[in-house]
Amino acid sequence: MDERIYSKNIIEFVTVSAEYCAFIERVPELEKEGFLDKITKILPLLYLKATLLTPEEPEEDGFSEKFVTESMYESIRENIESLLGEDDSYLEVFQNDMKYSETPIIANVSEALADIYQDLKDFISVYRMGNEPQMLEALYICFENFVTYWGQQLVNVLRALHNIRYTLDNDDECDDNCDCEHHHSHSDNYTDIFGHQQENGDILDKLNDDLD
Repeated sequence: MDERIYSKNIIEFVTVSAEYCAFIERVPELEKEGFLDKITKILPLLYLKATLLTPEEPEEDGFSEKFVTESMYESIRENIESLLGEDDSYLEVFQNDMKYSETPIIANVSEALADIYQDLKDFISVYRMGNEPQMLEALYICFENFVTYWGQQLVNVLRALHNIRYTLDNDDECDDNCDCEHHHSHSDNYTDIFGHQQENGDILDKLNDDLD
C-alpha cells in the first residue's frame, strides 16, 4: 500500500470532496436556505483540506480519466442556477480579465460551483477505481488545478454566497418586526456539515487536529 495515497490529509480531502460532490448532486431536492447553510460550511473546509495536501509530481506523465461529461456539468450548473434564481449572478472584481476591464465582471455562482464539482468528481472517481499510479496522477492534477484555478474560484464564490446567505437571514428576521440592525445567535452547540450535533468546546480541538 502506497502511503502517499492513504495519508491522513489525503483521506480527509477525499472524504470532503466526496461529500461536496454528493451534496451538489442533491441540489434538486434542496430548499434555497438549506443549500446556502451547507455550502457556506463545506467550501471553507474543502479549501482547508486542499491546502494541507503536498502531493508528489508523478515520475511519468500520464492521462487521468475524465468522468464528468458536458451534459453532466450543464445539469449541475442549471440545477444550482434554478435554485438561486436572481442571486446566481454577482459582480466579481478578482479575475485576471479585470486588468482589461474598467468595470466589474458578472460571474455566476452556479458556474463556479460546477467547475469545482467537475475537478473533484473526476478526482474521486479515479480514486474509487483503486489503481494506485492513476490515483497519484489524479491527486496531483486535482491539487495543481486547485492552485491554478478552482481554489481561486472557491474563495471568490464564497464571498457571494456569504452575502446571499446573510442577506436572506437579515430579511427573515426583519420580517418579524425586529428593530435591531444586527443579529447574533448564541448556542452551546453547532451542527457540522454532515448534520451532526457538536459541542462548541470541540471546535478548537478539531482545528488543532487539522493544523497539526
